[in-house]
Amino acid sequence: MDIQQIKQRFSIIGNAPRLNRALEVAMQVAPTDISVLVTGESGTGKEIIPQVIHHLGARKHGNYIAVNCGAIPEGTIDSELFGHEKGAFTGASGSRKGYFEEADGGTIFLDEVAELPQQTQVRLLRVLETGEFIRVGSSKVIKTDVRVVAATNENMAKAIQKGKFREDLLYRLSTVPIQLPPLRERKEDVHLLFRKFAADFAEKYRMPAIKLSDDAIVALENYSWPGNIRQLKNIVEQISVIENERQITGERLTYYLPEEQGSILPSVVEKSNSGSNDSFSDRELMYKFLFDMKRDLNELKKLVIEILNGNDDVNLTGKQKDVLNRVYSDISNEDSRKLLESGTQHHSTTEETNYDDDDNQPTIVDSDYHEHIEVEESLSLEEREKEFVKKALEKHNGKRKHAARELGISERTLYRKIKEYNLS
Repeated sequence: MDIQQIKQRFSIIGNAPRLNRALEVAMQVAPTDISVLVTGESGTGKEIIPQVIHHLGARKHGNYIAVNCGAIPEGTIDSELFGHEKGAFTGASGSRKGYFEEADGGTIFLDEVAELPQQTQVRLLRVLETGEFIRVGSSKVIKTDVRVVAATNENMAKAIQKGKFREDLLYRLSTVPIQLPPLRERKEDVHLLFRKFAADFAEKYRMPAIKLSDDAIVALENYSWPGNIRQLKNIVEQISVIENERQITGERLTYYLPEEQGSILPSVVEKSNSGSNDSFSDRELMYKFLFDMKRDLNELKKLVIEILNGNDDVNLTGKQKDVLNRVYSDISNEDSRKLLESGTQHHSTTEETNYDDDDNQPTIVDSDYHEHIEVEESLSLEEREKEFVKKALEKHNGKRKHAARELGISERTLYRKIKEYNLS
């Protein structure tokens, strides 16, 4: 049987190279018992591949059971897949076979396999490795001979990284991976699918089939189709029922095509399943400290300029002027000009202006032996963070809710900071 015969038998429309390649791989693995993982975006028709594999293989006379793993509640999925014994849980009035027991000698298709809970993944791994499982509430080992084909629209590498899916299970499931292309990469097939769906709905609703003008065909092929074939079928049905005219123009077609979602701005923060709020709050708090430090440094620079402007005994050398120009480059040109014009003959005596180092205040030193100006600022974010948290708590008399609002963070984050810095 060749690809064209497969397409006719399973009503597969399209001639895109990647679609043909997926069908070729399915035909090659069908006679074997190798586990197959079908990947692709939602709505690309992943459920067709397991049917092709089953009906072209040696198990075609056995049962074919399709299971949507995302549609079964977590509390009952083990019972659905592996069965249960009487009294195993509330409502278990009798023993029941699971899908793996019913599909013995046939094929089981696990759609949306990435939605399986961790405990069920362990059970599934054992079935794939040994062909054995245990019913819920039983201790008896049951053997089964099942061909497993799974499908998912998830990025499995990210699912493993997040701890959502077991890496060893992925290797067992994806002995042979088959990927179906999205509809936006099958532009030559879009109009063929449209005509097929239009004919189907014309027969279903007993009306003439809708047709597209040339500009409508162009609009149809240039659309990105985020919902893939499922979305296209839905839109064809809408047009077939709603429109009185059977000839659809490009302008009319655009009324049925949802506006494509997208942003020209880059994504800065990626959401995660755990700890995302705390991480984001910490990042906000860090930025707040950095901006406050920059503001304090700017005030410090202006203060140094005022001190120097009010001292007629200070004389700046050419080298010192260059240093000040670099350090205070973000201060207005007028202030810089005043600073440079204020320099007079330097005294031979040593003048020192010292502040307490614990307050992170500037130290200005003028001497016979070292002619330089030092501005020291502690850049320890941890110390600055501790100081801000402490001041906020003191300001609000230890009330964490108001202190957290003052700092722009959550109470949970504030509580962690209090413990971290041992603040009472």
